[in-house]
Amino acid sequence: MANDQRTYVLGNDPQELERLDRQAARIEKPTRLLMQSAGIRPGMRVLDLGTGLGHVARIAGELAGPSGSVVGIDESGDALAVARARTETAGARNVSFVEADVRQWQAPEPFDAVVGRLILFHLADPVAAVRHQLRHLRAGGTFVAVDFDIASARSEPNVPVVSEALDWVMRAFEAAHAWPRIGARLGPILTGAGLHDVVTMGVQAYLPPGERGAAQLLGGVVRTLVPAIVKHGIATEAQISLSTLEDRLHDALVKADAVLMPPTVAGAWGSS
Repeated sequence: MANDQRTYVLGNDPQELERLDRQAARIEKPTRLLMQSAGIRPGMRVLDLGTGLGHVARIAGELAGPSGSVVGIDESGDALAVARARTETAGARNVSFVEADVRQWQAPEPFDAVVGRLILFHLADPVAAVRHQLRHLRAGGTFVAVDFDIASARSEPNVPVVSEALDWVMRAFEAAHAWPRIGARLGPILTGAGLHDVVTMGVQAYLPPGERGAAQLLGGVVRTLVPAIVKHGIATEAQISLSTLEDRLHDALVKADAVLMPPTVAGAWGSS
């Protein structure tokens, strides 16, 4: 797995971390639903891969309850400093964090469940990545993958500026060798890694006309991807016109009385 990690195309600057916070808030309910459906329950010992700012670890901590525990792993010390501070403020005493590369870290004892959200999206060989992480599971434990299917995003009725922006996003991720459709493939990935009784489910939101967050959501991703969009000749800075993009998206959605459907939050889980 040493060569499995690809470059994280979205970066880690403060503006991107702020966007990730907004994104995490928006997909908190689907994530919780998928984890509950996967069987994360009180008393479990849970490992959160690539925990970052600790969003998923805290959800897992709530589901595992005081009788359970959660360990979040990430190699970014800066992100973990934030995660630890927020977790302490939240009073989540059953959640802890370890600064380490998940590809090399060895758990001192097995977990009942391993969770990875928005991890496989950025990996060259997701099947190998899942198979590698199964060493952290006890026999009969559960592996849970949560990721996006960006190809499912659209507006209804169709709004040309929205379709264009979504096309930029898809093509930029593909050019960077990420997997924007991976949510639709989570089931086969887990099966290919050797998991049994694999179940898949997707949750998609419907953002009504006039909700400012719809334009902010799409515009924020485009903003972060502008360097990749321009580098790969997908669109020019003039075509993107970033300074007015969110307003144009919002106004077009309102004018068309259009609902925006953001990417599906897909989940898959299976037993080791």
